[in-house]
Amino acid sequence: MLMSGTEQVTMGGLGLNLTPITTFAIITVIATVLIWWFWNALNWVWLRPKRIERRLKEQGIQGNSYRPLIGDIRDMVKMIKEAKSKPMDPHSNDIAPRVLPYVVHTIAKYGKSSFMWLGPTPRVFILDPDKFKEMATKVYDFQKPDTSPLFKLLASGFANYDGDKWAKHRKIVSPAFNVEKMKLLVPIFCQSCDDLISKWESLLSSSNGSCELDVWPFVQNVSSDVLARAGFGSSYQEGKKIFELQREMIQLTMTLFKFAFIPGYRFLPTHTNRRMKAIDKEIRESLMVIINRRLKAIKAGEPTNNDLLGILLESNYKESEKSSGGGMSLREVVEEVKLFYLAGQEANAELLVWTLLLLSRHPDWQEKAREEVFQVFGNEKPDYERIGQLKIVSNIIN
Repeated sequence: MLMSGTEQVTMGGLGLNLTPITTFAIITVIATVLIWWFWNALNWVWLRPKRIERRLKEQGIQGNSYRPLIGDIRDMVKMIKEAKSKPMDPHSNDIAPRVLPYVVHTIAKYGKSSFMWLGPTPRVFILDPDKFKEMATKVYDFQKPDTSPLFKLLASGFANYDGDKWAKHRKIVSPAFNVEKMKLLVPIFCQSCDDLISKWESLLSSSNGSCELDVWPFVQNVSSDVLARAGFGSSYQEGKKIFELQREMIQLTMTLFKFAFIPGYRFLPTHTNRRMKAIDKEIRESLMVIINRRLKAIKAGEPTNNDLLGILLESNYKESEKSSGGGMSLREVVEEVKLFYLAGQEANAELLVWTLLLLSRHPDWQEKAREEVFQVFGNEKPDYERIGQLKIVSNIIN
C-alpha cells in the first residue's frame, strides 16, 4: 500500500518496502532505458539511413529512397529469382545481369554514381578506377564495412581487418605467397590436373570415345585438391574434408542472405543457423588438430615442407618469438586458413569453368592455345620459368 510523507511503499507479495524516492528512482531508470532503447531503434531503422541518404544525394550520388528495414532487399531477391528462372543466352558473354541483376538495374537507372540499400545500410557503387585505387591504398582512412556475424562464420581473416591489425596480419601471411614459394607449388598443380585428365580419359575410353559430362563438379574437385595439397601438404586429405564443409557453409550463407539484416535473426534456432554453427565448430576443431600437430613439429625444429600452412605457422611463430603479442592467436590463424580457402577454391573453380565454357564456344582459340602449349613445353610437364611464355593462354585467362 502507498502512504504519505516519508512512509514506505509495500510491494505486495514481493515483500519489499520502498520509499517514494526509491520508487521514483526505479521508475526513472526504467523510463530512461526504454527511451534510450527506443531512440537507438528509431535512429537505426529510420533517422540514420535518411541522414545518410540526404548526404549521398547532396554529393550527386543517386538511388532509391530508403524503405524502413528492408531497403531494396525484397526487389533484389525478386530480380535474382527472375534472372535465374531462365537459362542464359548461350551466345552472350554478359553474365552481370544474371549474377548481379539489381546492381545492373540500379546503375542503368541512376548512373555510375549510385547506391542501393541492404536493409538500413547503403551500398555505394565505385566505378572510377582512380577512386577505387585511392580507397584500396588508404587502409587507415577507408574502413571496411561491418558484416553480419553469420557471414563471419564463413571466414574473417586479414581481408576483413583494418589499420594496424590488417598490417600485422598481412606481414605474417605474406611470406606464404612470395614468388619463390609459389614456384615450388607448380608440380602440385600439375599432379592434380593430371589426375583430372586421367579421370576424363577413363570416362571416354569406357564410352566409345565420346561422352557428355558436367565439368563443374570435376573442376570444383580439382580446385579443392590443388588448394588442399598446396595448403596442407601431407595433411591434404584432412584439408579436403575441411574444404568440403566450408563449401556447404557457402551454400547455407547464400540462403541466409535475405534474412541477415533482420535484427536477432542469427539467434533463432532454425535448421540453417544450427547447421552453420555446427559446421563452424567442426572446421575449427579439425584445423586445431592439424595446427597443433604442425606447431609441435616447428618447435622441434622439423622442416615446414613448404606448404602454405607450414609457412604461415612458421612466420607466425617467428613473429611471436620477437615480442609478446607480436604474432596471431591460434583462433586468428584458423581464420586466415578459412579465408585462404574462400578466396581460392570457389574463385579458381569459377574462373576455370567459365574459361572452358568460352573456349568451347571459340574452338579457333582452343586450337591456338593448344599449339602454344606444345610449342613451349612439348610433351614435358609445365614449369614455372616457362609458364610466363604462354602469351595466348594468359590473354584467354585475362
